[in-house]
Amino acid sequence: MAVERRVHLRSDDVYVADVSCGGPPRSWTEPRPAPVFGLVLVRRGVVRSRVDGVEQLMDPATVFVERLGVEQQFAHPLGGDAYTEIVLSEPAVASLLDDDPGIPSGLVHVSPTIGLRHRLLLARARAEDGDGFEVAENSVRLAATIFAQLAPDRVAAGRPATEAARRRLVDDARTALAVRPGLRLDALSREVGCSPHHLSRVFADVTGTTLSHYRNRLRTAQVLDRLSEGERDLRQLALELGFADQAHMTHVVRRATGYPPGRLRALLGVGGVVVAREA
Repeated sequence: MAVERRVHLRSDDVYVADVSCGGPPRSWTEPRPAPVFGLVLVRRGVVRSRVDGVEQLMDPATVFVERLGVEQQFAHPLGGDAYTEIVLSEPAVASLLDDDPGIPSGLVHVSPTIGLRHRLLLARARAEDGDGFEVAENSVRLAATIFAQLAPDRVAAGRPATEAARRRLVDDARTALAVRPGLRLDALSREVGCSPHHLSRVFADVTGTTLSHYRNRLRTAQVLDRLSEGERDLRQLALELGFADQAHMTHVVRRATGYPPGRLRALLGVGGVVVAREA
């Protein structure tokens, strides 16, 4: 069976791929131990899994939890199917499960919330103007939501104990981003001594917005400041602020202000009035 795999994100802690399988139905694959921890979210068709001899059916209403080292086989009874694969590192998995890397077993049933977040994540991952930060954050948050159905107590554990500690963590993250706005999520979490999941969760709880949204607000402010000072090299500016490229910066700034950087530079340079819209 032909397999087409499009990798959208590959970092130290998070891997996201869009996978399509085509061709006639196949019998079971050869048994092999799972090489990674992964979540398989089927979007079209059905896939049968055989894990330690126990069979399960995977379809768009379920999430398959792949556990490292467990012997598994797969079959594609209808021929073509498509799914999203999210792979997390062992430390990232442990951070979601109260510092225990043991993966809870079971087949998770997809709620409308999970289904929508999965599609939104995939749509963002497919966009070619991103730098991976938002995709990584949303992948970790989606994984936590899925795990919460299998091990709710373990997922709920690990929050900073006091409100002061939570605010200190958020302030540390904001400071790090102010100095280096191009930090990836895994690097930012290491900088502040917290897992990506806990950092993302606490940041959203304290500020009311996601890390990726806040980071884009911060970078948009820095773009405006540099443009008002006469910055001409938009490509270099995009690289300095951690955007994937100039097109990515243009997309983020236009979405936040309603204007592309080139137009903002002209307006700010001649004292024009810019009416920004809320991002």
